[in-house]
Amino acid sequence: MRVELGITSFADNQEIFTENGQFPALSNGERIRHIVEEIKLADQLGLDVYGLGEHHREDYAVSDPGTVLAAAASVTENIKLTSAVTVLSSNDPVRVYQQFATIDGLSDGRAEIMVGRGSFIESFPLFGYDLNYYQQLFDEKLELLMTINRHEIVHWEGHLRPSINGLGVYPRAVQSELPIWLATGGTPESSIKAGRLGLPITYAIIGGNPKRFARNIAMYRATAESEGHDSSKIQVASHSWGYIAETDEQAQREFYLPTERYHNILAQERGWPPFTVEHFQREVGPNGAMYVGSPQTVAQKIIDTVEALGITRFMMHLPIGSMPHDRTMNAIRLFGEEVKPIVDEYFANK
Repeated sequence: MRVELGITSFADNQEIFTENGQFPALSNGERIRHIVEEIKLADQLGLDVYGLGEHHREDYAVSDPGTVLAAAASVTENIKLTSAVTVLSSNDPVRVYQQFATIDGLSDGRAEIMVGRGSFIESFPLFGYDLNYYQQLFDEKLELLMTINRHEIVHWEGHLRPSINGLGVYPRAVQSELPIWLATGGTPESSIKAGRLGLPITYAIIGGNPKRFARNIAMYRATAESEGHDSSKIQVASHSWGYIAETDEQAQREFYLPTERYHNILAQERGWPPFTVEHFQREVGPNGAMYVGSPQTVAQKIIDTVEALGITRFMMHLPIGSMPHDRTMNAIRLFGEEVKPIVDEYFANK
């Protein structure tokens, strides 16, 4: 078997915290250019996929992943380029398809779309959407996006979004259909939905033992199989925070402060408890959801997760919070040069 390995980023752009001090945030333009450099390096090192998130907040540099991925398409050759995620509820599916079909053309068939409802809600008031229709908007727009993906001439009846009666959507993707992944934090309803629709699924596993997602994945697979979907499309990815350095001690030391800062910003907004060293040590341990350590440590933890859950793709969220660009680039280099060969060799012999 072959497991795809990739990276996701939210283009975090807060003040930079390191053990050597605190530094100002970058300009958004500089952070975006760094993202393109990171994608280019990941491609050169043979990583399989890079996903970029959509946010509409001061502390993230990218609100339009498609534009940045289009820039990356021109400087890469093999890596798949995906959103992570497109907040579909507050986007228009016609424009989403057109944008990613354009990326598909630029990259000669390497574009994907990862859709989700979004854990941040800033885009809803920004674009004039009623949060009372949070779920209904997503369901209706996903139906339209899938229809556009399959049909050049679209006949579709909407309720919250105007209907389309016999109009063409262009340009068309290079691929016969763009891969559309459904992203979830792990609700049973999302597993059932993705299985029923025959969409590949990505689980955001950002806390606790990843093995607890086995039940969700079994539910997803069983639903997809009962609906008669092509088994080759029943793909499962996991997405977790991670960081790689030359040693476990170095990786944990460099990763802790930006993670603490990032967590505590969200903790204040969402009523979470503050981040602690004890919490961190649990999560970087063998039964936690952070993949932090030397290449050997991270590779073994990825292997254990793949075997426990039967996933086909593992995506490391790198960096979390704002980290120095050179550290992120070094972590990507270690991921591609040292972690990937260990994981590839292990599963080549399975």
